[in-house]
Amino acid sequence: MENSGIYTNYGPINQKFEKRLVEQIFSGVGHCVTVCNATIGLMMALKYATRHKDARVARYVLMPSFTFAAAAHAVLWAGFTPLFCDIDPSDWMASHAAENELLHEYGEQVAAIFPYATFGNATDLNHYTELEKQTGIPVVIDAAASLGAHDALGRGFGTGSPHAIICSLHATKTMGIGEGGFIYASNPDMIEALRAMGNFGFGQFRHATMPGLNSKLPEIGALLALSGLDNLERVVQRKCRIEQMYYDHLPGFGFQRQRGARMSYQFLPVRLPTRYAPYRNAILARMKEKRIGTSTYFSPHLYEQSYFASHCKAGDLQATNALAASIVSLPLWHEMTPEMVRYVCQEFMNACDATDM
Repeated sequence: MENSGIYTNYGPINQKFEKRLVEQIFSGVGHCVTVCNATIGLMMALKYATRHKDARVARYVLMPSFTFAAAAHAVLWAGFTPLFCDIDPSDWMASHAAENELLHEYGEQVAAIFPYATFGNATDLNHYTELEKQTGIPVVIDAAASLGAHDALGRGFGTGSPHAIICSLHATKTMGIGEGGFIYASNPDMIEALRAMGNFGFGQFRHATMPGLNSKLPEIGALLALSGLDNLERVVQRKCRIEQMYYDHLPGFGFQRQRGARMSYQFLPVRLPTRYAPYRNAILARMKEKRIGTSTYFSPHLYEQSYFASHCKAGDLQATNALAASIVSLPLWHEMTPEMVRYVCQEFMNACDATDM
């Protein structure tokens, strides 16, 4: 990189990473473009997907409320209003029934459908492809945590997708480089348009032909990403073994129903049994006393957050409310030992049992 004097602008290291990403993760099928972070990638993909929509009529983007704030911010920055739907209580992704109800109610006011592959779960891409054909409403997939996850056929999640698949390379993800991400799709024209959008909308040399911003990933980020690909499979396999240990040591707790062949969790999401859920804060406080890091992704969910509650709309969110009130995130990193997992699980059960005393 130093010898070339090229530090950004889709340089040779970035090109090498994009090529290897498609070959290693997506079986050589499709195309991708890197972005400086996944939030910018979501904004661009939504802007591209809705380019033919009249924002005065098609005002809403249909999406779940059980997701990260970046997704709703991306919708707002793209010029639309998030319309939150409920989730499936088993796989924690957008409920197709809830989506259909809101599509029926809002009709042509929906500019895009924006499902989230929750925690890297393999959302049904075939369903959304058919839904797009039936309704004419474009689909964009938020797959922020999906790198390393496999679909039901054992392929990298998103392989061959006609929809934009946006993945994050944030430091918290299974393959983190600090900040970064990429957009994948089977359509080369889409990817090249997004590449131009990310370079100030320059569809021609120094000539803006479309909406644009600066989304380019620096070469140093692409270099870190190349290094990450060297270890990704080993890391994911080790995390899958640790994930199974959690299941074995936490009988009676609720877990996400997995739709694909493999997850690539950045943490282990657990649902508290009904009798423990009201005491979640006390349970987390006890875990903190034991120096065990926990969190509550995604609680509060988006429509419970003041900014989104005042700027967005929502349908019935019964399942979302119930899950958000009972979710806990336990630590999961690839260098955890079986002893560490047993310790976390034992202290977690002790913390839960203490609420019954």
